[in-house]
Amino acid sequence: MGKRDDLIAQYADDLKNKCGMTPDMDLLTKVTIGCGPAIYNADASTVAGSQEEELETVKNNFLIKKLGLSDSPALMDAINAVLTTYGQSERNKYRAVVYYMLTKHFGKESVYG
Repeated sequence: MGKRDDLIAQYADDLKNKCGMTPDMDLLTKVTIGCGPAIYNADASTVAGSQEEELETVKNNFLIKKLGLSDSPALMDAINAVLTTYGQSERNKYRAVVYYMLTKHFGKESVYG
């Protein structure tokens, strides 16, 4: 297994044990690949839930540009709900896991079809 496979296994573990979800491995793999090289960078691979500008980046670059959603307060509500599910005290909120949960939340799996 390569480094990406190891990371996907780690993300799946987080989804199961920290978020109480059974991951769709095919979708999780596609979301992880969609994150590109950011998953290998310690800083870029995580979402800083307490930084407003980071949350805006997730909203604009992922929800609006990638998933094609319209800007509305519901987007930030969804981001906050996902971060709460992940656990506010959880230091490493992996970007691929957050994006996976947002994709599921909005029912946008077809983007990765």
